Amino acid sequence: MVENLSLDSNTVLYGVFGDPVRHSRSPIMMNRAFSEARINGVYAAFHVMPDQLERAVNGIRSLGFRGVNVTIPHKVNVMKYLDEVDADAQALGAVNTIVNNQGRLTGYNTDGIGYVRSLKEETGLKLEGKKALIIGAGGAARGIAFALAKEGCSFIAIANRTVERAHELASAVRNRTSAVGMGLQDLGDIIHEVDLVINSTSSGMHPNVDELPVQLGGLRLRDGVIVSDLVYNPLETRFLREAGERGAITHGGLGMFIYQGAFAFEYWTGVPAPAAAMRQVVEQSFIKN
Repeated sequence: MVENLSLDSNTVLYGVFGDPVRHSRSPIMMNRAFSEARINGVYAAFHVMPDQLERAVNGIRSLGFRGVNVTIPHKVNVMKYLDEVDADAQALGAVNTIVNNQGRLTGYNTDGIGYVRSLKEETGLKLEGKKALIIGAGGAARGIAFALAKEGCSFIAIANRTVERAHELASAVRNRTSAVGMGLQDLGDIIHEVDLVINSTSSGMHPNVDELPVQLGGLRLRDGVIVSDLVYNPLETRFLREAGERGAITHGGLGMFIYQGAFAFEYWTGVPAPAAAMRQVVEQSFIKN
């Protein structure tokens, strides 16, 4: 491992805004990336409540942060405080990465591309023609829905507690593929037909490790279905554990976390991300705990 660079008056600032955020491994991962790439940067986590978001974004300019990641629950609302939003992020309606170019803030979304890269590498799934069910309709779900459509998924269902949000996301992606929105109580009508089930909510995230996005008991899963969870802390959620016990192939959220961070790193620095080192340090952090 490359030793950390010393902080000085030339150190460039980066961070992540979220609520909650103390569970995040982003500082561990990104500081390792800066160290590995010999970049004089430092990355920290900032607990930003929804009513503080505008002031926090203005702070990016005021304090000269080069870049910031945005996580739950700010990925949609942050867009209105930016100077520009990348066309892909604008189309899907969510931002998870902000780049500061001399006070001008531009938003990007690396969730979808990070997720697809992880899914392909870790499961070998070819997405063209496949059917998917996404649980949740927040910012992460938006990025993933558009990425799946771009990869050729023939059908995407979105199930959400607030049905209107599920319908809205389905409508947004429908010009790219067949899509429907529904309430969580209705997913039993569709779950046995899909090749891929994705939990995009924070249910099951540390410290609420016993939470489930949905109860799998009584639901019929398709043979060979892949059940995926964006939560990476813990590495295996209760949702994945129960799906695996029912014969599903499971896919955790760590790979997506690594790759969305790697793409963000490259937006900020223009340097290839040391993805292997980033994964190693995050995995080590779980072993230590």
